[in-house]
Amino acid sequence: MNAATSPTLFTRGSLVTRFAPSPTGHLHIGGARTAVFCWLLARRYGGRFVLRIEDTDRERSRQEYTDSILASMRRLKLDWDGDPIFQKDRFAVYDAAVERLLASGHAYWCACSPETVEAAREKARSEGKKPRYDGRCRNLGLGPGPGRTVRLAAPAEGRIEFDDMVKGRLAFEASELDDMVLRRADGSPTYNFSVVVDDAAMNITHVLRGDDHVNNTPRQILLYRAFGAEPPVFGHVPMILGPDRQKLSKRHGAKSVMEYDKDGFLPDALVNYLVRLGWSCGDREIFERDELVSLFDGGNLNRSPAAFDPQKLLWVNAEHMRRYTPEALLPELRPFLNTDGESGPQAGATVDRKLVLACIGMLQGRARTLKDLAEQMRPVLTPADDLVYAEGALESLGPDDCAHLAELRDRLAALEAFDRDTLHAAVQAYVEEKGLKFKAVGLPLRVALLGAVNGPDIVQVMQTAGREDTLAKLDRALKLAAGGVQNQC
Repeated sequence: MNAATSPTLFTRGSLVTRFAPSPTGHLHIGGARTAVFCWLLARRYGGRFVLRIEDTDRERSRQEYTDSILASMRRLKLDWDGDPIFQKDRFAVYDAAVERLLASGHAYWCACSPETVEAAREKARSEGKKPRYDGRCRNLGLGPGPGRTVRLAAPAEGRIEFDDMVKGRLAFEASELDDMVLRRADGSPTYNFSVVVDDAAMNITHVLRGDDHVNNTPRQILLYRAFGAEPPVFGHVPMILGPDRQKLSKRHGAKSVMEYDKDGFLPDALVNYLVRLGWSCGDREIFERDELVSLFDGGNLNRSPAAFDPQKLLWVNAEHMRRYTPEALLPELRPFLNTDGESGPQAGATVDRKLVLACIGMLQGRARTLKDLAEQMRPVLTPADDLVYAEGALESLGPDDCAHLAELRDRLAALEAFDRDTLHAAVQAYVEEKGLKFKAVGLPLRVALLGAVNGPDIVQVMQTAGREDTLAKLDRALKLAAGGVQNQC
């Protein structure tokens, strides 16, 4: 970033960024990253972060998408300053701005139909020229009328130049741009016009957005000049690509923010991952949110597109989960347990909060998402009578396995203490006495206590579950195995 674009030139508190999504769909990865960048820049310099919903497209805008965008922003903890601003409520502002440009001679009425405009563009193409509107209504002195639009009287020559926070110095020839429409025939403002009117009115100082907007920027700068206003600093970040370097889509595993929420991703982990898709700070990968705020100054934004990697996102989420204490992770985990921390995952069951916290501590290092963690916890939290066994798990218990479980059950019941050291010593003594390898008892114990052949350290499982639950699950497994069709035990 050069001196002309550095946010540090602004006094603390004077910097203003905005995130301006259109409610024509849910908030996805690309838009969420833009929001994160803008939020971080504002918070880094003690400025303001404005949320503006660009809902002038009456046909495509939906309230459900507006609600989803707001929910996504809240879930990501991207708090905005003031109330959200809705463009649909600002048509009087846009009308006044149009009248101002008409009065100053920077805009004019156009009576050309869409067919006439397209014919002019096609004629230019056939002559090897830039396909643009030919300005035939510019000097006719027309007024308002049915089907008429308002166009910008753009300069025919000169250059539009600006320093981009990401791409550096960019320049465009005015001759490449035509007299763009500012207000459509139905009275609605066009995108570029409403954006400039709002950004100027809201004192936006920095605009960070995807580089698919680069070609909009010279047009918007012309509008700023027409209004006699200073353009903001622009920064255009490359689009996010899929692992195959193609445009990111659902086939690459990309989802909306709220879908990631339902899949058990932590907000701080998702923000961390999104920031690293286009920004770097040395070789570091994991950042706490307050670290990002202190480090993100608008510099080190990558010029090359980043590739979305679902596995990397899972790794980042797992790393963040490990940093939580069980107490801090519990509120995030509750929706996946179907519990408020007191009632269990099965209907009518009760689970002690202490047991839930112990399960988190035991398993959070093994899980990659909250959903994954809840699934791993479920067998421990489920009472013996409700434990569901994986397909083929009970059938895997042979007579020797059942004999080991029966004898271990009696030895465990006789223990004075049920702590980890005592349990480990008891199981180890049994293994050595019988001349076995640990897996000879580990696998049947996992089937009995977890309903599956794989899982965490089985001694820790017994300690976490406690004596009563451990013995009850051993009794049930032995009973079911003995009554099986193969009568293994």
